[in-house]
Amino acid sequence: MFHETAFYLSSLLRNCALLSAISQAKQTHAQILVHGFLSNVTLQTDLLLAYCKCGFLQNARRVFDKMPKRNMHSWNILLASYAHNFRYLDAISVFNEFLKMGLRPDHYTLPPVLKACAGIGDAYLCKMLHGRVVRIGFEEYVVVGSLVLDFYVKCGNLVDARRVFSNMSCRDSAVWNLMIAGFGRAGFYSDALNCFRSMLSEGENMDSMTIPSILNACGGEGDLMKGKEIHGQVVKSFIFDGDVAINNSLIDMYAKCGCLHDSEKVFRSMHELNLITWTTMISCYGVHGKGEDSLALFNKMRDCGFKPNSVTLTAVLASCSHSGLIDQGRRIFNSISFDYELEPSVEHYACMVDLLARFGHLEEALELVQNMKLVVTPSVWGALLSGCMMHNNVEIGEIAALRLFDLEPRNSSNYIALCSIYDSLNIRDRVSLIRAKMRNLSLVKTPGCSWITIAGKTHEFYQGDHSHPETPMVYEMLDRMVKASVFPGDCELGDCLWTDTRHSGPGCKGGGEAKGAKDCPKLRRGALAVVAGIKNSWGGGCRRITGNEGKKPQLKSRLFNFSGFRAEPWVLVGWRFWNLLAQNWGHQIHVYPPCTNKQELIEKVF
Repeated sequence: MFHETAFYLSSLLRNCALLSAISQAKQTHAQILVHGFLSNVTLQTDLLLAYCKCGFLQNARRVFDKMPKRNMHSWNILLASYAHNFRYLDAISVFNEFLKMGLRPDHYTLPPVLKACAGIGDAYLCKMLHGRVVRIGFEEYVVVGSLVLDFYVKCGNLVDARRVFSNMSCRDSAVWNLMIAGFGRAGFYSDALNCFRSMLSEGENMDSMTIPSILNACGGEGDLMKGKEIHGQVVKSFIFDGDVAINNSLIDMYAKCGCLHDSEKVFRSMHELNLITWTTMISCYGVHGKGEDSLALFNKMRDCGFKPNSVTLTAVLASCSHSGLIDQGRRIFNSISFDYELEPSVEHYACMVDLLARFGHLEEALELVQNMKLVVTPSVWGALLSGCMMHNNVEIGEIAALRLFDLEPRNSSNYIALCSIYDSLNIRDRVSLIRAKMRNLSLVKTPGCSWITIAGKTHEFYQGDHSHPETPMVYEMLDRMVKASVFPGDCELGDCLWTDTRHSGPGCKGGGEAKGAKDCPKLRRGALAVVAGIKNSWGGGCRRITGNEGKKPQLKSRLFNFSGFRAEPWVLVGWRFWNLLAQNWGHQIHVYPPCTNKQELIEKVF
């Protein structure tokens, strides 16, 4: 009779755990006490499981603490429940108690503890656990290995993550997704794409978690063809076609690749829209300088009943900043508190300061920073310093730079920005002072690089570097363009080709003394990359150029397309190319087509 009653109560508790029926679980707990079955280890473990599944962790802990004899199952239940409910410190505390009792963890014990380590960012403890995993021989278990991999990926430690990944003999789609997402999050987009190709070659199929990660990598790397290939597979599959997260990633990918029209087509084709969809499309318009369209879409989103969150408002403010919509930006910023009952975040302040500073309202921007209720972060001071650099305001620039020196003493770009302001105002003694300080701190400027993909191969161009094999051809072509008077006499060519018009080449604004483009150390690397693309574009197709820095803080790593060379090759060189280059690097120029005869232009250059 004793065993039958205990078995019946155990079945009740397990049903309560499955159904999260806390009331019935408490009644069963009372029955266990009445019948004197509390010493039964199986019933104690089932009771612990029921309370954990129902989310009553305090009751579960009381049951656990009163257990005279705990089996491995009871330890694993409590550890998993703490980790699942984000009570990471409690999970680690229980695990320490587990170890003090001399118990040996199994492959069910370690995953929740690894998750807890990742949650609190305890790198030392996670490495210790990784060592224990290797010693015990649990690396072969996919769940254990994937959690170790997940920790290293979240910490940005891709060296150890890659090592763990390589040592895993069995990899499921979740493991591949972790590695691909980790590479993408760290900005190693080419590695993410290579990892994806390896995944397919090993016979693993992509799933709904793989596609957003690989589309993010395609957008970051500028691999439009691979992005379109993935899009084609999505369209063919009935499983993925209506997935909102995948469509959101497609919108973002096309926009990052410069194909805003394709982003709009994906957006219009979606039958189900969520807040992330609206926010992504708003951000895409903003990055492409279409602030008015971004605001119109924002208003349409509100009309459809969606309430913007903090990320949406950041996207709208950034759009206003990119397009110079100062009044609209002020109105959106003020509405954060009054209309949406949110507190402006640091990101909101950074966007607003960037908007004001970029368009010359530096005093207002400084006042906004000084009145911030939040701790002022480097992103806010950096936006102010960038505006001061654009408008050569040394007084406010020094205030922003000195704060940044305290917050980011090892960030060379802050010193270079202040040095640029001094240099533009010809304050030579302060330029020397900043450079001396950089030498004392052993700081060097990260070289600016522009790269372009031609026929599947990436070509990199650095400013002042002549080592690239295409460099002689590019400089020769630039010289021919200038000598052939492809540009009209009033063209601000120096703003396109040279970073400093005081060092311009022949035919440029400033009338420098250099004999040719190659003799000029200030020639823009972006111009080199684009001309290389044009020179190699007679077969048609599309060429892409990317830069690792830009005048506008929010427009770093901008990409743009130029195509159609077979139809009208040198009209594009004559004016459309330079206008496009100027738009993407933030320079104001006025270039007009000198003639409409395409053959004449081709003959001039060649």
